[in-house]
Amino acid sequence: MVKDAMVSEDLAKKFATEKDTPYNRWVAAEGLDIISAHYIPDLNEVELKPWARRGGHGVYINHEASRTSNDCYVLEIPPGGEIAPQRQLFEEMVYVLSGTGSTSVWNDAGNKMTFEWGKGSLFAIPLNCWHQYFNGSGQAPARFVSVTNSPGIINLYEDVSFVFNTAHDFKNRFNGEPDYFANRGTQKGLLLETNFVADADNLPLISAKERGAGGGHIRFNLAKGSMNCHISQFPVATYKKAHCHGPGAHVIIMSGEGYSMMWPEGAEPKRYDWKVGSMIVPPNLWFHQHFNTGTTPGRYLAFKHEVVSIRNAQGVPKAWISRRVGGDQIDYADEPAVVRTTFTEALKAKGLEPKMTEAYEFEQAEFAKHAEMAAAE
Repeated sequence: MVKDAMVSEDLAKKFATEKDTPYNRWVAAEGLDIISAHYIPDLNEVELKPWARRGGHGVYINHEASRTSNDCYVLEIPPGGEIAPQRQLFEEMVYVLSGTGSTSVWNDAGNKMTFEWGKGSLFAIPLNCWHQYFNGSGQAPARFVSVTNSPGIINLYEDVSFVFNTAHDFKNRFNGEPDYFANRGTQKGLLLETNFVADADNLPLISAKERGAGGGHIRFNLAKGSMNCHISQFPVATYKKAHCHGPGAHVIIMSGEGYSMMWPEGAEPKRYDWKVGSMIVPPNLWFHQHFNTGTTPGRYLAFKHEVVSIRNAQGVPKAWISRRVGGDQIDYADEPAVVRTTFTEALKAKGLEPKMTEAYEFEQAEFAKHAEMAAAE
């Protein structure tokens, strides 16, 4: 039985006005649409509207389940164009989908930095800093996707002028450091503290077998923000373990070809095919699972708000922990039969076979290790 918590129209009408938030009204005043979807086939082709105030074209993509935590928008800069300067009391992370250009960042103290970016670049805007985007090409547009925590900030203050026009330098976030946007950072376990990654599409990753299928993983803290993101990659003809977490994760496909399956507890998994530029947005506590059916490794970037990460007492996201011990990750041994049959059929259609033996064996070894530890206690 599907547990989607749908109610009568009479009950829904009693809460209808609460969906009309200051954030929603602000987006409408900007002249933009909000696409309420948890799957976008191609961010490079999603329809945009003129964004008069900023000088480009844009659209917001914000599933209703995450509209109070964070949002996502796509912005395109016309050839030879620029985006009007802006400052804001919310955080913003940016991934460049296409084109080349530069961004200038400055504060009220007069410290100004300019850095260049291209397809695959990843960076964040320091809190409340003025910033402006420039297209480096006179022939082709430049397009990026951004995730911010603006919904909570705009809804909290309900004062757009305050959010966008408050003069204050957060010096602990940005204080004019000359190497602030240098292409480097500090690695702490899986976490890379940085402000700019020139080519996230090819950034070396760290082994992370706990998520299944081998491959690699890296997590980011960008511009000392409270939001976070990560990159995961998995080999040809493999798939990741299913898991669930809180709302607001925007999963952007960086390389490869395949599909994802998503479902709420008690429902049948539904398939969403993806390619480079696709985006998956799992609703709150929906299980989701990613499958590589292409001939190259599959890599994705997940932008998210910290509310996504439901953690245990040790600080480990429960999406990394087996349901057998109270986590939110489904082990291969416990997954629905349809998962393997669908994957095998999808690969067969392309003349490929699953390469999951090593991942299955690693899981069995982990089961045995935990059983020994439990017996010894």
